[in-house]
Amino acid sequence: MIDYISGKIAELSPTRVVVDNNGIGYSIEISLQTYAALDGKKEAVVFIQSQVNQRDGTQTDYGFASKSERELFQMITSVSGMGAASARMILSSLSPDELREAILSENVNTLKSIKGIGLKSAQRMILELKDKIVKGDGSGDEVLFTSPDSAAVEEASSALVMLGFAKPNINKAIQAILKANPKASVEQIIKSALQML
Repeated sequence: MIDYISGKIAELSPTRVVVDNNGIGYSIEISLQTYAALDGKKEAVVFIQSQVNQRDGTQTDYGFASKSERELFQMITSVSGMGAASARMILSSLSPDELREAILSENVNTLKSIKGIGLKSAQRMILELKDKIVKGDGSGDEVLFTSPDSAAVEEASSALVMLGFAKPNINKAIQAILKANPKASVEQIIKSALQML
């Protein structure tokens, strides 16, 4: 199984990239988020998720500019009734952070605003993915939280891990702290988290 492909960008459109790796052109389906990340670059590293069509057995490679976006794609396609096309549409409409925020805050209207996502699909996504996102799945190498100072969150999280606390509990605590005080400093996050954990 291919994890990623790196090479020169031979072709790029809002839905597809062709990456030239040692003279072989790999055609990869992408989201608008990945297109925006690759636009203007001559070379790229694209993280791959292969999907096999159950009806005709054809394989399609989907590519992502970050592991975080790929993990969200995998999570979305794990939701019953959600296929690769729906996952790509969702990731083209919302950034990974916006999607996590919509699921964590149970914002059905944000999810329903995406083409092809109805009320039931939006509710199912929230129900099936909220716990996974709180536990830190789908956060990849990036921080789970939208915060003006994500470095503070990372630093506080690392300090709490070194103190022996479990990552899922830390994530929940930090999420609650940032909801109350989005501009919390490293010290404030750690102090508040220690009271909660």
